[in-house]
Amino acid sequence: MKIYLFSLAAGLLVGVIYSMLNVRSPAPPLVALVGLLGILVGEQVIPVGKQLLKGTAFSTACDKADAVDHVLGQLPGRQAEKKTEQEEKA
Repeated sequence: MKIYLFSLAAGLLVGVIYSMLNVRSPAPPLVALVGLLGILVGEQVIPVGKQLLKGTAFSTACDKADAVDHVLGQLPGRQAEKKTEQEEKA
């Protein structure tokens, strides 16, 4: 949760600086967010595609390439699941 708060704080700080300098943000917020989503999804096309070419199901291919974690980030509560899985393997 800390990383989300730091990200929000950094964004607010940049917004305040832009406002003080009377500068508009480089892109409308929705356009910028859609562009970032495109980048995140685009980074996963090759790893997931390789898994699909091996005959893996789409959901399994996404899991093997860690595509969901990469695109959505570490979602709250997922850290506990991963720790439990790592402890079981050890």
